[in-house]
Amino acid sequence: MSHELTLQLLDTHAGGDVSRIVIGGIDPLPGDTVRQQMEYLENDADGLRKLLLGEPYGIPEMSVDLIVPACDSRAQMGYIIMEVMGYPIYSGSNTICTATALLETGLVPKREGIQHFTLESPAGLVQIEARVENGVVEAITCGGLPSYIDTHRATIHVPEVGDVTYSIAYSGGFYALVDAAELGFSLKREEERALAECAHRIVEAIQARSGFSHYTLGDVGPLPFLHFMGPVEQIADDFYRSRSTTYVHPGVICRSTTGTGTSARLALMHYEGTIKPGDRLETVSLRETGFIGQFIEAREAGGKHQVVENTITGKSYVLARSEIVVNCDDPMVDCGGVHHILASRHQS
Repeated sequence: MSHELTLQLLDTHAGGDVSRIVIGGIDPLPGDTVRQQMEYLENDADGLRKLLLGEPYGIPEMSVDLIVPACDSRAQMGYIIMEVMGYPIYSGSNTICTATALLETGLVPKREGIQHFTLESPAGLVQIEARVENGVVEAITCGGLPSYIDTHRATIHVPEVGDVTYSIAYSGGFYALVDAAELGFSLKREEERALAECAHRIVEAIQARSGFSHYTLGDVGPLPFLHFMGPVEQIADDFYRSRSTTYVHPGVICRSTTGTGTSARLALMHYEGTIKPGDRLETVSLRETGFIGQFIEAREAGGKHQVVENTITGKSYVLARSEIVVNCDDPMVDCGGVHHILASRHQS
């Protein structure tokens, strides 16, 4: 068993999206910031992402979050997000799951009532508010990335779909926002496969037409995401609800509505003048789970963008505590891109 290595994991989900939290078994990574450590994984140790999201250990619909020590003294811990499409610098559902995992494992001490702490993500510092009742983490509120509308109601012809009207938002990644009803969808669970196929065609068409550039980050790669929007229902003076679903990769529709997708909706609603500071939007998924986004304020940035500051609130559940055995003699397991960062290799 000289080639057997181990990873300590906590599997969680928020809104149905499973986040596998790696809490032990990885050596310290080089880099002066969590962003630099993410870039090291991406360029020199991508085997960890492939190992935990592929056969025989995982599936593409999952995410992986690696807990790392914070580099910024203002943060209690850091985390790196890994998904089938790569390394997003931020994710609401992954942040909710990571914050919950830190509290449940004691890496951040859990206190009854409302507590606040700071995490370092690849996108920078994230403020966390946790609500703990009778020892249970009942809700996590995290800061969404500043979000804005890049393109409003453009039209494109999509083969096998027809003419599609879309907007483009940035909320941690670029999102195409489309009206589900205009495309013949009512956002029911049985439509999931058709939604994924339709979204893939639209995303491919938009990618072929143009790229998008963030006003400070520059080119962040081709458009990756599409968010289907259902009708907005007003529940109270300051509270709205809308069915929603998010496409992230060929064949992959998120189980949750996603935090960044919810932030993108808030940016669009502000752009169209349908919400005011303090208003909240609950997005409801195909599986009847939801996140609540709150519009905090808007400010001008980049000379032309109205950027929306927002928060995302959700609940994460612990699914399993486990130790994965990584046996490099197994023909199904490729250790080539991960062996050099596994801490237990020193015990071989």
